[in-house]
Amino acid sequence: MRLTASDLAVRRSGRRIFSDLSFTLGPGEALMVTGRNGAGKSTLLALLAGRLKPDAGTIRVEDVGEATLAECLHVVGHRDGLKSPLTARENLAFARDLLGAPSAEPREALEELGLAHALDLPVAYLSAGQRRRVALARLLVCRRPLWLLDEPTAALDTASQAVLARLMARHLGEGGLVVAATHQSLGLENARELTIGGAAPAPRAAPATEVWW
Repeated sequence: MRLTASDLAVRRSGRRIFSDLSFTLGPGEALMVTGRNGAGKSTLLALLAGRLKPDAGTIRVEDVGEATLAECLHVVGHRDGLKSPLTARENLAFARDLLGAPSAEPREALEELGLAHALDLPVAYLSAGQRRRVALARLLVCRRPLWLLDEPTAALDTASQAVLARLMARHLGEGGLVVAATHQSLGLENARELTIGGAAPAPRAAPATEVWW
C-alpha cells in the first residue's frame, strides 16, 4: 500500500488549521506527526480516516486493489472506543467481526499486550492503561495495512510502551504503514517526522485598566 497526501488544507470554525501539507508513505514506513497542542495533529488523522473532508488537496491510496482507504486502516484515537459493559473478549470479537480480515483471536491479541488475565472482565472494571491496551489489541484481531494512532502511548506504563513499539516495528516489517500523532518518541527507528504548525501565538496583552484576580 502507498498513501499520498497532496497540498492538504483545513479550516475549522473559520480558522485555518494548516495548509499546503503533503507527504507520501510507502510499505514499511512510519510517519510521526508532531506539533503543539491545537496545531492540527488529530485533524490530520481525521482527514486520513475520512472523518473530515479537506478544504483543499487530495488523499490517494495505491496498490490496494479495489479496497477503499477506509477499508485499509485501523484508528486508535484519544477515546478508547470500547463498550464498557462488554468484556475485553467481546469488544475485540465485535471489532474483528465488524472489520473483517481476522488475523488473531481476542485471547492471542490480549496476550501480546500482557492482558490475557482480563479477557473476560467487563472493560468498565479496567484501569485507563488497561483499557488503552484493549483498544490497541484491536490492531491485532484483524489485518489492515494502515495504522492511524493518536497519542498511542497515553496512559501506558513504560513496559507497555515497549510492547507497543515492538508491535509497530513488526507491523512495519510486514509492509504495513503507521501514522502516529505524538508528543514523545515511540521508539521506532527510521521513522520520519512531520511537524505541523509553528510556535503558538503570543498571548494578547490585557488592557491597562483590566484587573486580574
